[in-house]
Amino acid sequence: MAIYACGVLAGLSSGYLILSTTFRPNAPLRDVSVRIWGLTGPIGAFILAWGGAAMLVSAPFDNWWHNAYGLDVKIISPPHMVLASGFFGIEFGTVMLLLAFMNRSDPDAHRPLQKLFLYVGGTVICESLLLKMEYIGRSQMHSALFYIVVMIGTPGILTAIAVASRQRWACTVIAAVYTAFGVAFLWILPLVPAEPKLGPVYQQVTHMIPWEFPLLIIVPALAMDLVLQRRRVWRPIVGGLVTGVVFLATFIAVQWPFANFLMTPLARNWFFGTAYMDFSTPPQSYYARNEFFYYESTPMQFWRGMLVATLIACLTMWIAIHAGRLMQKVKR
Repeated sequence: MAIYACGVLAGLSSGYLILSTTFRPNAPLRDVSVRIWGLTGPIGAFILAWGGAAMLVSAPFDNWWHNAYGLDVKIISPPHMVLASGFFGIEFGTVMLLLAFMNRSDPDAHRPLQKLFLYVGGTVICESLLLKMEYIGRSQMHSALFYIVVMIGTPGILTAIAVASRQRWACTVIAAVYTAFGVAFLWILPLVPAEPKLGPVYQQVTHMIPWEFPLLIIVPALAMDLVLQRRRVWRPIVGGLVTGVVFLATFIAVQWPFANFLMTPLARNWFFGTAYMDFSTPPQSYYARNEFFYYESTPMQFWRGMLVATLIACLTMWIAIHAGRLMQKVKR
């Protein structure tokens, strides 16, 4: 109910902004708006409205899906992807709306808008990694597929928003927002009583189960900030190659040994949260036994996968640098 309430709130607020700009005489945003299907408003408001509508459409689709194929707790399913497109639409619309205000603002208003913009960027990273949760658990952190999945989108979102914000330490701030959300969920949700309502139940659960300790992307984010501060002396393709390699190499350097630590008894406490198991985790699974699962059966497959991760990171960064520069020009 809370999730869909957010979709309703986004739809109503953006709808009000569009309708008031369209029909209100002398609307203050009329001169900085676009016209779509006879309606006038900021482009971000139209994207927000679409995102809210997509979220609401996913609700009956999800209900039909469960009636047809049974209840499940999977993240990756067709109705959930419609829902995901909706909340990404809401976040992208919010980014575009804030960009327009920020790029038009005077110096006094620019700083608080910039902070709000980076905060929203942090929530986009949260949603991106939440959507990938089934492929980035600690038992998968020594697999090339883990790094491929993380490289899809994550560094690109950081870079595009950082470049658009013109803030020197934007990547670090965005990653800090994601980290704060992650540890808040990890430390607060287990305080809430809960029990399974869906079988089979492999683990006895008496409280809500949070997501895992956040990935250490704050370290490569800091390294990216240092690199991006020199991007003006590089061509975009060179900047993409350098930032992509730096992000992936730094991420491997910190996440790989941290994954080893998460498998030890020292991490099975409230702070790191590795003792938490959801009710659907089989006792014989790699996750429950605190062992690594390798998707790649040979070293050659592993290194081929790491090469793919590197190429994805570099290509994503190159696109993101261009996107960030275009975002600097958004004023409607």
